[in-house]
Amino acid sequence: MRRVAAAMVFGVAIGAVSGCSSDPRSGYAFTGGGYDKSIQTVAAPVWDNVTFYHGLEAELTDAIAKEIHRTTPWRTLRSGEAQTILTGTITDVSLRRLSSTRPTGLVEEVAVEMTVDYEWKDNRTGKTLLVRRGFKGVRSFVPSLGVGERIDVAESGAVQEVARGVVASLRSGF
Repeated sequence: MRRVAAAMVFGVAIGAVSGCSSDPRSGYAFTGGGYDKSIQTVAAPVWDNVTFYHGLEAELTDAIAKEIHRTTPWRTLRSGEAQTILTGTITDVSLRRLSSTRPTGLVEEVAVEMTVDYEWKDNRTGKTLLVRRGFKGVRSFVPSLGVGERIDVAESGAVQEVARGVVASLRSGF
């Protein structure tokens, strides 16, 4: 009985591994990551910021560079030296009330929503690889009495959310 159970477990494991593929469009993918192998370097200069929330552009640029290093096979270099360049603009930062107390109507939970436009270009060919408009990242915080979270916690969270989403969108084929 044990041998039959062990054989079944082994068979299931072999079947699961054989279903894997290095191309994420044709099955499960444990290797490769879907990133363009012809690219080794990305420039990520400081993004523009047309909002009144100054300083977020530097924080976002830093978060994007760290996310590129953490999740991709690429290195970041200066604009003139890199094979590709990722540029962008923070177009809007807004606060949205998510909840309020019943008796007083005071705000309990607020969301910081950051909207960006970005473009990824190949410096070798001049070809635009990706353009996204209106990409959003949202993070909530609780400023109400008793919790008292500060807005900069949510701003940093929205920055991290945008950085993860932007770098994830650089995968080939998406």
